[in-house]
Amino acid sequence: MEQKSAMEGASARWPARMWIVRHGQSAGNVARDHAEAHGVALIDLEHRDADVPLSRLGEQQSQALGAWMAARPAEEQPQIVLVSPYVRARQTAQAVCDALSPDRVRMIVDERLREKEFGVLDRYTSAGIVATFPELAEQRKLVGKFYFRPPGGESWCDVILRLRGVIGDLQQSHAAARVLIVGHQVIVNCMRYLLEGLDERAILDIDREGDVPNCGVTEYQVSADGNSLDLAAANFVAPGAAPVTCTHEPDAPAGAR
Repeated sequence: MEQKSAMEGASARWPARMWIVRHGQSAGNVARDHAEAHGVALIDLEHRDADVPLSRLGEQQSQALGAWMAARPAEEQPQIVLVSPYVRARQTAQAVCDALSPDRVRMIVDERLREKEFGVLDRYTSAGIVATFPELAEQRKLVGKFYFRPPGGESWCDVILRLRGVIGDLQQSHAAARVLIVGHQVIVNCMRYLLEGLDERAILDIDREGDVPNCGVTEYQVSADGNSLDLAAANFVAPGAAPVTCTHEPDAPAGAR
């Protein structure tokens, strides 16, 4: 029997089209790549996570995404852009808005789209987590990443809880509109969990297939009856957004996602 999303129903009102995008490659992604490659426990960052900017490649990816969006027919371009308050996400969203007609798009910052919070595990690599917090590493293995909440941080379920509010606002305030959401890897996956009516195993299977590409686009279109959103594409990377060289590391420590 096909599982139906809790967001589905005869009274639901949906955006006509929706795109959910992970930000472009960030300076944090680059620093994490270096730390993981050299077996370093802590990732060397000069900013707090919320203030980490895009890398040069991330800027190029974001501009390519904007060019791809702008090349679509006007009736297939975003009208509303909802974005995480984190700098790397806002820079990505701004690059898209700059490429579109300014009188046709409105950007709204929504703190519910922020990165998953990692608490005491913030900035630690996978090896660093095991070495520094062995008991937490074992607990995560037992509980699983979907339910594991590090001290001071969030589980995937916590992220899903705040995203339920985002979806409610989409149905109430942006029905029939075209909406672009710019966030983070966990945001993309947790939105898929909600919109596609997935369960823990299904979304973690998707997660294990590979990381969401930087500037990867997951697209939905409203169903014929208007009561749900249908998946049109998952993790599509626009031409020119450097799909081969974009980071394969998650936004967060691999052991803590």
